[in-house]
Amino acid sequence: MKRLTLLAIAGLMATAWASPSLAADLPRPAYKAPVYVAPSAFSWTGFYVGINGGYAWGHSDWNNPVSGNATVTTKKYLLGGTLGYNMQMGNIVYGLEGDIDASWVDGSTTSGAAGAPCASPGCTTKNTWFATGRGRVGYAFDRFLPYLTGGAALGNIKATAANGGSVDKSKLGWTVGAGVEWAFLANWSAKVEYLYADLGKITCDAATCGGGADTEVTYKTNMVRLGVNYRF
Repeated sequence: MKRLTLLAIAGLMATAWASPSLAADLPRPAYKAPVYVAPSAFSWTGFYVGINGGYAWGHSDWNNPVSGNATVTTKKYLLGGTLGYNMQMGNIVYGLEGDIDASWVDGSTTSGAAGAPCASPGCTTKNTWFATGRGRVGYAFDRFLPYLTGGAALGNIKATAANGGSVDKSKLGWTVGAGVEWAFLANWSAKVEYLYADLGKITCDAATCGGGADTEVTYKTNMVRLGVNYRF
């Protein structure tokens, strides 16, 4: 009995002694580090809507071949809405954008002898709405997008002469400019842009504006606008 007990104890000790060696020889599961997933690059592609507002300044020339010429300095504010679409190919972003703004831009001057369109108490040029339809092309630095833009401009020119006669016409012209846009959230971006626009000229006949001949009134303006857009 003692012999059997001693043999059993010796067997257990031998097994315990051999276990670490056997465990060392067993294949260990390979350690795999977590797979790194790079963040997806920001994309400007998609439709967007927004609001814009800013300040405009420029001039309006009153040209009358009989009673002389005058220049009206125009300035004040614009506020409106924006609709557009971008398509990104690599770093190049192409887009179409349209906007329409209410405008408070106006100015007046006094010039010329009695009977001239801008004689005392003066003539006034006013723009009450302004819209554009433009192409855009830019180079994306991830969430920053500097761009060039240009296309059609549409707005009204209201010319009021010293005698109270006035003419108000919608005119199609052109615009060019540049800007930069920053996507500060996944679907939200902010922009600042400069535009130069020329709406051409309208004619106020002598019977309406005086001056002894028809008067041509031009409208050219610069504007700096801020905007916030929501992208779908």
